[in-house]
Amino acid sequence: MAAKKTVYQSAQSLNSVPRHGVLTLVGYGIQVRVDRGHLVVEDGIGAKRYHYRLPRVGHRLKRLVVVGSDGSVSLAALRWLRDQDAGLIFLERNGKTLCVTGPVGSSDAKSRRAQALAISNGVGIEICRKLIDAKLQGQERVLRQSLNRNPTADTIKHFRNDLAAAVSFDAIRNLEGNAAASYFREWRNLPVAWLKADLQNIPQHWRTVGSRRSPLSGGPRLAVTPVHAILNYCFALLEAETRLALSALAGCGKMDSAT
Repeated sequence: MAAKKTVYQSAQSLNSVPRHGVLTLVGYGIQVRVDRGHLVVEDGIGAKRYHYRLPRVGHRLKRLVVVGSDGSVSLAALRWLRDQDAGLIFLERNGKTLCVTGPVGSSDAKSRRAQALAISNGVGIEICRKLIDAKLQGQERVLRQSLNRNPTADTIKHFRNDLAAAVSFDAIRNLEGNAAASYFREWRNLPVAWLKADLQNIPQHWRTVGSRRSPLSGGPRLAVTPVHAILNYCFALLEAETRLALSALAGCGKMDSAT
């Protein structure tokens, strides 16, 4: 007789992670611990559980991403991840980055001093300007090449040109925010492809990209559509990777002077 869905199912046991090296844990009762030298990981929702047992050799783990805050990570697990040069990233379900830890090099005083002074000596402004310029350039390219929205692309180009005159972080943030509002406005009515068999179960407001502004938060957080929820997740990962890179760079001695 076939088992009913209500019958408890034991966790699916795995001993390796995807080739890209990123293992994402989602659900409740998340557990990360060490048992006899192996990293033991469990996640899932209800009876649908997943169990990983990773040896020290051949595990391929580069990043352990935990989404949510229900569960525990042992001190031994933190040490295991550190010894294996694997990063640990905690994300809240609303897309906020809670904590990032990862491998760092030996402390380099010149690099850390350069990082600390960047915010006040003009280097930070120049870095910020270049990063936002690259972001706006990408938005303009998508609008022209993929969405055929040349008038809005021209607006983004105008904001890019104004970056050169921005002399404060607030001014750069304002330009970035105005550009983002124009950019995502062109996304609102783009259709989202769903399997025909699933359409009857898909809410109407999920069938297009929708507004970047969530009615729950008044901003991009707490997204109510799948596309923006995925964007929030990707942006949180980008923030985490940036923080890991900065920590690693501080110890490699390549930030001396104003570079």
